[in-house]
Amino acid sequence: MAKKITTKKFATNVILSITAQIISMAVSFILTLIVPKFIDEYQYAYWQMFVLYVGYVGVLHFGLLDGLVLRYSKYDYEELDKKKILSQLQILLSFISILSAIAVIVALTVIGGASKIIVILVACGVITKNLVTYGSYMFQITNRISKYVIMIISQRLAYGVFVLILLALRVNDFYWYAIADLFGDVIGIIIGIIFNGGLFFGKSLPIKEAFKECKINVLSGIILMMANWSAMLMIGGAKMIIQWRWDELVFGKVSFAFSVSNVFLVFVTAISVVLFPSLQRIEQDKLPAMYKSIRNILSPLLFFIMLFYFVGCWILDKWLPQYSASLQYLGILLPIIIFSSKVSLLTNNYLKVYRKEKLMLLANAISIALGAILFVLCAYVFNNLIALLCCVVFVIMFNSILSEIFVLRTIKIKIIKEFIIEGVMTVGFILCASLLSRWIGCAVYAGLFAVYAAVNYKSIVELFKKLFKRNKITEPIVRQGVDSECADVTTEISSISKDENTEGED
Repeated sequence: MAKKITTKKFATNVILSITAQIISMAVSFILTLIVPKFIDEYQYAYWQMFVLYVGYVGVLHFGLLDGLVLRYSKYDYEELDKKKILSQLQILLSFISILSAIAVIVALTVIGGASKIIVILVACGVITKNLVTYGSYMFQITNRISKYVIMIISQRLAYGVFVLILLALRVNDFYWYAIADLFGDVIGIIIGIIFNGGLFFGKSLPIKEAFKECKINVLSGIILMMANWSAMLMIGGAKMIIQWRWDELVFGKVSFAFSVSNVFLVFVTAISVVLFPSLQRIEQDKLPAMYKSIRNILSPLLFFIMLFYFVGCWILDKWLPQYSASLQYLGILLPIIIFSSKVSLLTNNYLKVYRKEKLMLLANAISIALGAILFVLCAYVFNNLIALLCCVVFVIMFNSILSEIFVLRTIKIKIIKEFIIEGVMTVGFILCASLLSRWIGCAVYAGLFAVYAAVNYKSIVELFKKLFKRNKITEPIVRQGVDSECADVTTEISSISKDENTEGED
């Protein structure tokens, strides 16, 4: 049976994970803001094409790895059936190796120009990205966050140092920066092997049993995988249409705006990594109050962070004047951090805990269908890039609200007022960023945020009182109930009891 997660353990996991994300943020800073300064716009655009398409190679495990997450998240490393899991790795590695070989052959014989290089590099990424995902999942589901942190830091540092060397040597060719990404993956794989040796090497199940186990994992994880990757497709699909409809330079400038907005999402990943295994081990009657606790701190924090857009634009305009058009795009796209964060941190994790992956998929499928219609109309009928970017924000917001409605129906709480307020804040920010001059827009949005903070004053103050009144976090605190709707997250985590584990649970 998995060990309890005490308050100290949960807080340590969060700190470690945030440390890894600080390193990731530093590397992201280099990739997003330094590289475009030193390579030309066409090479940057080609590099962004590689980044776009290699981001989707994780779908090629067809839910196998997600099935492992769902079925084994309640076990510690020593309790894992390593033969079963190793057999799944062997099947996965064989399958993706065949796919990669086919892609390379097609690229060498059919495709020409920069596209040939991009396809070959993406084919290599099919193997490296899936192996990195396998290793990181094994750390996360067994709650060995310190090992996960080492893996992420090593991977991102290797990538970042390689890129810095390329910049120092004045390398302009995009494919070297893609190779740096793959090199970072190799380092991450090595770290995964070092700490997960029993899950990479050793005895495995007989072939027949291995495929039977594979079938169970795929059936368990395919819906979750489709839900997760379809969520990415909402933004990725828009970027693909932009690449197909407009030229490389436009795609590069829009990709730059997406990259900057993505930097704001880095810390959300840190919390999300820790949260799901913790939610799996907490008593379900405490989950509704915990949901409100997380939401009450997440939304105000993210709306506050968006204030930095105006100062950031001034700095970026001085540093990268050739990407000044990207700043207008960024002003439209930045609100996606609000809704993407809630989906990543809250709704998806809660739907997974309650085994409502089909609802995740339904929300994403409806959103993708809506997005596909809107994106195609904006691109091919109205030929309007700004309208397309506004539709991206709308679709992400729609998906977040729909997903949250599914969660709220499950945990039986209501927060309709928050939806309206957040919608007003989002529209207000876009109008301030798009229609007003930079500093007037900043002042108007600051005033809007002040009103928002005043409306939510009571819950924000109550939450921070609970966050900072703890005298000790070194021992687990057992509570029999929930004091209020804004109960402290870490205290709720400490009220964990051992859940019943079933090895074959789907």
